[in-house]
Amino acid sequence: MKLMDNLLIAEHQLIEPKVNIQDARGKFVKIFTTGTLPEFVIKEIFYSDSDKGVIRGMHFQAPPFAQPKIVTCVSGAILDVIVDLRMSSEAFGKVYAYELNEENGRSLYIPVGFAHGFKGLSEHNKVLYHCSTVYAPDHEGGIDFRSIDFDWGEINPSLVSERDLGFPELINFDSPF
Repeated sequence: MKLMDNLLIAEHQLIEPKVNIQDARGKFVKIFTTGTLPEFVIKEIFYSDSDKGVIRGMHFQAPPFAQPKIVTCVSGAILDVIVDLRMSSEAFGKVYAYELNEENGRSLYIPVGFAHGFKGLSEHNKVLYHCSTVYAPDHEGGIDFRSIDFDWGEINPSLVSERDLGFPELINFDSPF
């Protein structure tokens, strides 16, 4: 399945942007169009503002409010990380990581059944989230980012929320997916 110039791996997709106009003024970039993911309907849009070294994750929203999303770093650079939490998947526990930054303009489509997190790589980072369901705080969850098979590099615990440090480890996690 080819969607724009996207890379399809394990049902998540790295979306390459389409530069519509680039001239002396800068560029105008299309990061998403309905035809890219016909089933994806945007219900909410959020953004986060994080500094270098901040780790956010690994988060998900459980059924019946499971939340597919498209994530884009519009300023700065992040190391975006997802992990497959679908019990029936041959890729359960598999980690995928991509650098998203303002230069490459890439977005990442994250389907239901994956936990998501990132680490800020630039001094200041703005990340845009397009979500296809409404935020349901009673159905949010996560796993300990340190428990997945991924090297986060140097971690400053003061740049990670108490909530994120308190999530269960993947090995002790009872997945709702």
